[in-house]
Amino acid sequence: MRRHLMPALGYGAFFAMMLALSGCVADTLALAPQSPDAQWQPGDGDEAVDMRRQAEASGALALTAPTVDESRLYSLPQLIDLAQRSNPDTRVAWEQARQAALAVGMAEATYLPVITANVIGGSNENSAELPIPIGGNAYFNSNINGVVPFMALQWLAFDFGGRSAVVEGAKQLSLAANYQFNATHQRLIFEVTSAFHDYNAARAHSRAAGQALANSRTVYDAIKARRERGLATSVDLAQAEQIVAQEELRVVQARGSEQDTYQALLGAVGLSPMTKLKIEDTKDRRLPRASSMPTETMIEIALANRPDIFAGYAALEASRQGVKKAKADFMPKIGVFGTLSTYETQLDAAGLPAVENSGLNGNIMFGATIPLYDAGMRDANLKQAQSRVEAAERNFDQLKDAAAREIVVASNALTTAIQANDSAVKLRQAAYKTYDSALESYQNGVGTVSALATAQNGLLDARLAEGDAREAAFTAAANLAFVLGTSTSAIPAGTPR
Repeated sequence: MRRHLMPALGYGAFFAMMLALSGCVADTLALAPQSPDAQWQPGDGDEAVDMRRQAEASGALALTAPTVDESRLYSLPQLIDLAQRSNPDTRVAWEQARQAALAVGMAEATYLPVITANVIGGSNENSAELPIPIGGNAYFNSNINGVVPFMALQWLAFDFGGRSAVVEGAKQLSLAANYQFNATHQRLIFEVTSAFHDYNAARAHSRAAGQALANSRTVYDAIKARRERGLATSVDLAQAEQIVAQEELRVVQARGSEQDTYQALLGAVGLSPMTKLKIEDTKDRRLPRASSMPTETMIEIALANRPDIFAGYAALEASRQGVKKAKADFMPKIGVFGTLSTYETQLDAAGLPAVENSGLNGNIMFGATIPLYDAGMRDANLKQAQSRVEAAERNFDQLKDAAAREIVVASNALTTAIQANDSAVKLRQAAYKTYDSALESYQNGVGTVSALATAQNGLLDARLAEGDAREAAFTAAANLAFVLGTSTSAIPAGTPR
């Protein structure tokens, strides 16, 4: 019997094709940088050039940020609200939570049967040598054409809790993603609050530096007047000029730091660095109150409000479901299988009329899969799942301990920050008295320029310390709210609830 098939490739052609394919793989090295000591540059025909042109034409390189009212004075709650709507971190966390929720649906879908529709068709040509030639034909040629559409059913009916463990684990991971989403919002609130107060501290530095510059110019004018009357030396005047130049430098540095903290605030909110915003000043805001030393009961209540704690607990529960799934793999799986098909065939044989045939077939079967031997794979999977539970339990314990420590430290930090602010206020008041006395003494001819410069520097340091201490108190209050898990709304630190 001979069978007419499509022409096959010879061995030579086959090896030639393999060499060509291997050559194509080797040629892809041209896509990489050609040397380790020089930057990569795309060529005219590279996809990188087309990609860049496409990105530029589509506007993908343009800065994306929500429109803001540049004439509006933004308070901290308004900045937080703007950040929650525009910061990309919240969008990423939201999409991750949605993906985890969809994973639950995918796991639940394993309870339902899988039905597929298929079509198979083809042609088969045969040629058989006849023992006796008929009509001058030495071979009997036949051709069979057919199409078989069919539907297949696969349904896992029972698996001893394997799927339920997967579904429950997916639900726990979805809860963890939701809690992480809340944690992202709380962290964002704290970051915006911290950046807001850093910016206000930098503005306080600028005001203090500007006042110090004004004071130094006042001193310079006084010394210059005394010099013109012959009551001051050229050294005194030179020292005064040096002090003015020094304060001018401090003003420039303070304004640069103010711009840096402003950009950090824009970044925390999720706005373009080109955005121009008017930010509310905190110089007239009431300071937060000191917190009492947290007790064990207070810490337990605080932990119940922290989304990261519940995210860790949900991850622990998901790992426990993994153990159940690994144990279920040792048990049989019972399923239902079925097919429903129709067929149409046509037989054409030389010298014979065409024969057509069609029909309908259907069957349903029950089966069981019993695991017998897998070289220890299931044992390894079970031990691995149990190890994940142990690791998750230790991680959860560490998370609780770290959270409790954060609460105690944050409470102490707030108390210290408020006390430091009180001390800074007293220091500034004393420094003002010292400066006024030094200036008056010099004007009356009984003081020195050095003493006056020392008093002026002390006043500047005191004003800077007061500005830092004030904003540090606000930041400490925001940090305490964050570690307590209460940063769930745009409520500024120091505002009574």
